[in-house]
Amino acid sequence: MSAGRRLAFRATAFQAGATALTTLAFLVHGADSALAALVGGFAVVAGGAVAALISLGGGVQSAGSVMGRMLAGVLLKWLVVFAVLALGLAGFKLPPLPMLVAVVATMLAFVLAQILNREGVLRE
Repeated sequence: MSAGRRLAFRATAFQAGATALTTLAFLVHGADSALAALVGGFAVVAGGAVAALISLGGGVQSAGSVMGRMLAGVLLKWLVVFAVLALGLAGFKLPPLPMLVAVVATMLAFVLAQILNREGVLRE
């Protein structure tokens, strides 16, 4: 497995952990809040997974093709995130605050995974 895919998998694992912790924290406010936190975290995890699949798939290509794949991955990531959040808010009428907190926590977990990777903590 390439280093980029390995790092993307670890970052996704960190994000899933942050989603689980946020969901558990909002469980004391009721099932609706916990479900909203789960949906918010899932939106970012799913978006990140889509971005990793698009960006890191395709093997060796020219620089222009790689940049196009990276841009497409980022655009699809945010499209997935906003679509899932809109579904949670409009479709299921979930409370917005737990959803937003989970999105922020999950995105911070991605940053933490990058910092730990840079410091050598996550390297094999």
